[in-house]
Amino acid sequence: MALDFTAIDFETANSSNASACAVGLVRVRGGLVVDQAGWLIQPPAGHDVFFELNTRIHGITAADVVGAPTWTAQLRDLASFVGDDVLVAHNAGFDMAVIKRACEATGDECPPYRYACSLQVARKVYQLESYRLPFVAAEAGFGDFAHHNATADALACAHVMIDAARRVAADDIDLLAEYCGVRVSQIAVAAAPAVSFAVA
Repeated sequence: MALDFTAIDFETANSSNASACAVGLVRVRGGLVVDQAGWLIQPPAGHDVFFELNTRIHGITAADVVGAPTWTAQLRDLASFVGDDVLVAHNAGFDMAVIKRACEATGDECPPYRYACSLQVARKVYQLESYRLPFVAAEAGFGDFAHHNATADALACAHVMIDAARRVAADDIDLLAEYCGVRVSQIAVAAAPAVSFAVA
């Protein structure tokens, strides 16, 4: 067994979970960061208005994603990077909802990824006044990063999980979750409707 996973972070254009406008990905193998990637995304049609609040948080505007791949166009690259890894994100329910809702908005098949939440893990491992990513990452020894840059946030999340695993002596994600009393969940993907044929 080894501490292998992919940390992921999305930024969104507005309050819709489907409005992914950036993704960051960080691959961990044996408890070490070995690769990272990130890119802008054109949010799906109908979810592509950029709210001022969101832009103020992450700095991405509608003009920035002109020419960026659509959700559908980038999904293969995302899936290729992740492979069969468990995904890890800080407040993972949000990031998994982005994947699910963006796929629903575009009609793409949603990958049924397994995932763990570094926020849940942090609450079990650390004693902090705030469990926002910058505070948790600092406790894990990964301070001063560009918060709300998707790749930087994914990297911070990866370091949190690496540090938490070290502290509880867990050598893979499932054991880390077990030791912390949290779940490794799975994106719920609706099954294709059964087709029945009437017999004349």
